[in-house]
Amino acid sequence: MRLNELSDLAGAAQSRTRVGRGIGSGKGGRSGRGQKGQKSRSGVALGAFEGGQMPLHMRLPKRGFNVPRPKKFNAVRIGRIQTAIDAGKLDPRGFIDAEALVKAGVIRRVRDGVRLVAGGDLSAKKLTFRVAHASKGAAAAIEAAEGKLDIVGKSAPQTDAAPA
Repeated sequence: MRLNELSDLAGAAQSRTRVGRGIGSGKGGRSGRGQKGQKSRSGVALGAFEGGQMPLHMRLPKRGFNVPRPKKFNAVRIGRIQTAIDAGKLDPRGFIDAEALVKAGVIRRVRDGVRLVAGGDLSAKKLTFRVAHASKGAAAAIEAAEGKLDIVGKSAPQTDAAPA
C-alpha cells in the first residue's frame, strides 16, 4: 500500500452542498433561504434587535436586587455528618466546624462557612457545632441529641438606645 492508494471508506467524506448553482441542483434560486428579506442576505445578526424599536427586554421593568458580593456557604445535611462520624473520619468530641469538615472530607473548601440543613438522623450525642447558619430542623435535631450549636459570624444585636 502506498500513500497515493489511500482513500476514505465509501460514504465517509461528503462534499458540501453548493448552493446557488441553478434550479436543477435542488439548491438554486433562493439557495434554501426561503423568500426575500433581511434573513435571506448574508451578514445578518438579528438576536434581540427589533429594527430600531426599543427591544422587549429593555421595555420590561427590572425587579429585585442583586447582592454585589454574595456569601457562599457549604450546605451540609445532619445525616452526612453522622455518616462521617460512623466512618471514623470526624471526631465527635471536638468542635465540628468548617475546618474539621474539610479534614474529614465532608466538604471540599471552607468558603464563607457551613450551613447545617435538616436531613437524615443524628444519633451521636453531645456534639458541639460552630457553623455560620443552621435551619430550624437542624437546630432541633442537635438539641434533641443534647448537643450545642454555636452560630459564628453574627454580630451582637444593635440597640437603638443611646449611651447615657
